[in-house]
Amino acid sequence: MLVEDAAGFHAWFAERGAAHRYRIAPAPLHALDGWETEPGTGRIRHRSGRFFSIEGLRFQRPDPAVPAWTQPIIQQPETGILGVLVKRFGGVQHLLMQAKMEPGNINTLQLSPTVQATFSNYTRVHRGAAVRYVDHFLTPGAGDRVHYDALQSEQGSWFLGKRNRNIVVETTGDVPVHEDFCWVPRPVMAGLLRVDNLVNMDSRTVLAGLPDEPGAPERPAGRPLHDTAALLHWFTGAKVRHRPERRLVPLGEVGGWHRDEERGEIVHDAGRYFRIIGVDVEADSREVASWSQPMLAPVGRGVIAFVSKEIQGERHLLVQARAEAGTFDTVELGPTVQCNPGNLAEGAPRPPYLDAVLAAPPEQVLFDTIHSEEGGRFYHAENRYLVVDGTHIPLEVPEDYRWMTVRQLTRAGLVGNIVDVEARTLLACVRTLPGHGAGR
Repeated sequence: MLVEDAAGFHAWFAERGAAHRYRIAPAPLHALDGWETEPGTGRIRHRSGRFFSIEGLRFQRPDPAVPAWTQPIIQQPETGILGVLVKRFGGVQHLLMQAKMEPGNINTLQLSPTVQATFSNYTRVHRGAAVRYVDHFLTPGAGDRVHYDALQSEQGSWFLGKRNRNIVVETTGDVPVHEDFCWVPRPVMAGLLRVDNLVNMDSRTVLAGLPDEPGAPERPAGRPLHDTAALLHWFTGAKVRHRPERRLVPLGEVGGWHRDEERGEIVHDAGRYFRIIGVDVEADSREVASWSQPMLAPVGRGVIAFVSKEIQGERHLLVQARAEAGTFDTVELGPTVQCNPGNLAEGAPRPPYLDAVLAAPPEQVLFDTIHSEEGGRFYHAENRYLVVDGTHIPLEVPEDYRWMTVRQLTRAGLVGNIVDVEARTLLACVRTLPGHGAGR
C-alpha cells in the first residue's frame, strides 16, 4: 500500500484496525503461562531463560536530596532491531511503516517501524512466523544503502541497560508490501507525529536519526552558544560528577514495594511510580497468536519538554545531563523536563523548569502531543511531549543543564548512548517545526 496524503493514511490505518482480532486481559503474575517466580529471590522470569525478566535494583548516587533507592526493573540483555526502510516514489522519500499491535498500547494499534523485533523474535525462539523485511537490516542487499545505524538506549528508569539497534536503510529494489504495511510520504509522517498515541516510541527513536532530504533548504547557520569541545567537556564532567552505583538485589527484598497477592501485582507502598502486572494476549496479526507476559504499568502521565530559544541566530534546545537507575552508560542527554509530577512527594523540590513549561501560554507552546511509550513492555504508558518557546528563559542555567543547537543535538543523537530516548522522541518532533531543521 502506498498513500499520498494524511486522509489516505488514516483510511488504511482504520481498515487495518478492523481487519484483526485482539484481546488483552489482566492476569495475576503467578498465573502467567510460561513464566515463573524464582524461589528465594522473587525474580520473575520466562521458563526458557529468554525474552526478559523482572529484577530488583539498588541505585545510589551522590545526591543529598535522593541519595539511594531500590525498585523493580526490567532486564532484557538481548539487543533488538528497530529499522525503517526508505524508498523514493516520484522523487519523494516514503517510509515503510506497519500497523502493529502491542499489548500495552492505549489504542492497541499504533504505527511502528518496518522492523520492530527483539533478538528472540527475529531468531524465532518463539517458533512463530518470520519477521518481515528484517534482511534489509541484517544483510543489506545491492540496492540497499545504510543511512544510520546506532545502538540506542531505552527508558533508563524502567529498563536496566537496555539497548536496541536503530537503523535507517534506503532501497531502490522492489519491495512486496504486506497488507499491514504502508509506504508513508515523509511530509505526511511529519504531520502524524502531532496525532496523540499514533506513532509509537520505536518509530520515533528511529525517525530522530533520519537524514535530511538531499537538497532541502538550509537555514543560514548562526553561532552556537557552546562549541562541541566545550559541550563534551561538560558532559564528561557530569558523568564523573554523578558516579552512581547500582547492583541487582532480590526482587522480594526491594524496600518500599510489595506483592499484592490478591491482585497478583507488585506495587509501590505509596501507590506511586508504577506497578508490575500480568496480561494474557491474543493477536491474530502477530508472529505468535497468543502469549502471556508481565508488564510495567506507570501510575499517571509524565511530562517531557524542551525549552527552545533562538540564541546568536541559531535555534537552541535546553538539555540536561541526566542519570537514571538503568541508564547504560551512567548519564545521557535528556530534555529540559523529564518527570511525572504525580510521583513528587509532598514538599519535594520541583524539577527545574517544570512549572515554567506547564504555565507557558498557548502562543509559546510550539508542540504539544500525547505519545505512548513502548507497548511491548509498558502497559498504557504515555507522556505529554512539549516544545515551549523559551525567549524569557535566562541563558544562565544550573550545572547539569546546557544550551545545544538542534544541529548539535541531532549529531549527538547519531551516536549511541548519548541522547536518551525521551529526548530522541522530542528531537524527531522538533525537526518538523518551522525554523528548527537540523541542517546537517
